[in-house]
Amino acid sequence: MKNYLLDTNTLPAFSKIKPSDVIPALDQCLEENRNLLDDLLKNVENPTWDNFIHPLEVAENRLSRMWSPVSHMNGVVNTDELREAYNACLPKLSEFSSERGQNKAYFDAILSIQQRQDELGLDDAQRKSLDDTLKGFKRSGIDLNEEKQTRYKEINQSLSSLTSSFSDNVLDATTAWTKLITDVNELDGLPQSALDSAAQSAKQRELTGWLITLEFPSFHAIMTYATDRKLRETVYRAFTTRASDQADDTSFDNGQKMVEILNLRQEQAQLLGFENYADFSVDVKMADSPAHVITFLEELAEKSHAHAKKEYSELQEFAANELGLTDLQAWDVGFASDKLKLKLFDFNSEDIKPYFPADKVIAGLFKLTESLYDLTITQNTDVDVWNKDVRFYDIKNQQGELVAQFYFDLYARQHKRGGAWMADCATRFKGETEVQVPVAFMTCNSSSPTGDKPALFTHDEVITLFHEFGHGLHHMLTKVEYLDISGISGVEWDAVELPSQFMENWCWTREGLDLFAAHYETGAKIPDELFDKIKAAQHFQSAMGMVRQLEFSLFDLRIHMSNISSADDIQTILNETRQQVGVIPAPDFNRFQNGFSHIFAGGYAAGYYSYKWAEVLSADAFARFEEEGLFTKQVGKDFLEQVLEQGGSRPAMESFKAFRGREPNVDALLRHSGLTEDAA
Repeated sequence: MKNYLLDTNTLPAFSKIKPSDVIPALDQCLEENRNLLDDLLKNVENPTWDNFIHPLEVAENRLSRMWSPVSHMNGVVNTDELREAYNACLPKLSEFSSERGQNKAYFDAILSIQQRQDELGLDDAQRKSLDDTLKGFKRSGIDLNEEKQTRYKEINQSLSSLTSSFSDNVLDATTAWTKLITDVNELDGLPQSALDSAAQSAKQRELTGWLITLEFPSFHAIMTYATDRKLRETVYRAFTTRASDQADDTSFDNGQKMVEILNLRQEQAQLLGFENYADFSVDVKMADSPAHVITFLEELAEKSHAHAKKEYSELQEFAANELGLTDLQAWDVGFASDKLKLKLFDFNSEDIKPYFPADKVIAGLFKLTESLYDLTITQNTDVDVWNKDVRFYDIKNQQGELVAQFYFDLYARQHKRGGAWMADCATRFKGETEVQVPVAFMTCNSSSPTGDKPALFTHDEVITLFHEFGHGLHHMLTKVEYLDISGISGVEWDAVELPSQFMENWCWTREGLDLFAAHYETGAKIPDELFDKIKAAQHFQSAMGMVRQLEFSLFDLRIHMSNISSADDIQTILNETRQQVGVIPAPDFNRFQNGFSHIFAGGYAAGYYSYKWAEVLSADAFARFEEEGLFTKQVGKDFLEQVLEQGGSRPAMESFKAFRGREPNVDALLRHSGLTEDAA
């Protein structure tokens, strides 16, 4: 039987990939890679880019293209069989990575190329790639003795398994909890769209009534609109105790896994000579040190905390006087905030949803991209996908040449991980005969179509889509052709959110909204009166949102700078951080950290601050568009050429300064966040 995972020169044949294909395909690719490196080290006397690095890049690209659909399917169409195969492969990949990173002959070959880079005439991008590679060797333990190298490998394998298990527990805990409602009166306050979605969820499971789940659209609807306070508390408790010892079902508890992950990261960092994992993490980022980051975060907290306390005090007063909620609880905050927003600005998110039908939003997003960067985006229906709702698109330049391709998987469903993300299916790379076209996966968990109604997005869901598409453009529009610095590869992690957060800004401008906001029944644009309300409400509770992100960021850094012996230690650090910067009291049962996949199962360990760090860059970058015109061709061209096309071929600060003409400053972020007197 043919193993379609080994067809790495074509788009993945998702409908033909079987879990039983995964381990054999990976084993074959790993063996090919190992044999190639051994052969090159034995037979290439004077290694160069062309006779040594490039062949290894070709093999690495094949491995990446084989594995990317497996990793992606594990996140979007998770099954027991696929998960078992995926998890069985993680130790193999970890072992392969460690043995590469600790191969002295390999290191010496790369070092010899770097030492002769002038003689070999290497370009600046190749030199950056060599620098990154050599630093990678150091961070993989190339300088350790044999005993410590062995321990480093063991830690890597354990972390790979633990982080995957953490993620599995969050998914399983999310999927396991549901609440069936048989009397619609219990859902008083929910808009028709949320009721339709709940009824559809019940029907999909062959139930009668309305099913509440912990998928975000369902959770958000209850927390925002349900007048039944007890129901809000029930759903809030279920959501915030997922994968914890406080949940009704404790079999998915991540408490001990968090402790083990943090201790192993700490040990790994110290093996390499770092004081703690935060130092190890920040060592390859834009920021100078964890202390530098903490100062940055605490300065933002200083500028926003008083605003946030005032916002929360106003919410408490409103809730007590007008809603009878004299003891405002965490599960009341979304509900009360929606009612306060309605009173202050005479609209809520449901009033805007009819203007955000999915097809119109997507078309407008594409129109914006085409206008800024002189591209054409068209749907391609002749492609194998993993779900009927998935769409696939081609991006072409003005000469009609194919530049990139991407998948959109936008709707929440069972057995799909929560959140939103961009991942690479294929990276731009100059192969043996041609340049490989970059392909991206872009995934959201937005509200899906119900009945004969199209999917109608909230404004937040629109912003999320634009955010992920910004990541996608960073991956897809690169001009770099070396694998490890192409697209987002090689970009410092605290700069990687720049293009994504940059895209969010268009969702707050009249010019941007007019590209895609059109009523799904009438086609009418958002009326001026409603747009004015949206703009007036832009900074509603923005300081509360700011301190929430600062809380996550400081907590993340602090647990990676501390000695952790129990889950209680983690809780203590979170409580102390909340006491410092938070304003909304969290109930004792809240175990937010047990589902914090970004830092325990994603790429943001001791790096969650990247969102705020990069927001300074993105706000300042967008300010140039505000100054010179939102659709000024030259500004779009400069952003494309100096940021998106550069990938990781040079330090992010150089790319920013090339676009902005100076280093970034925080003023635009404070203005965009409504924290200055002239906030726009």
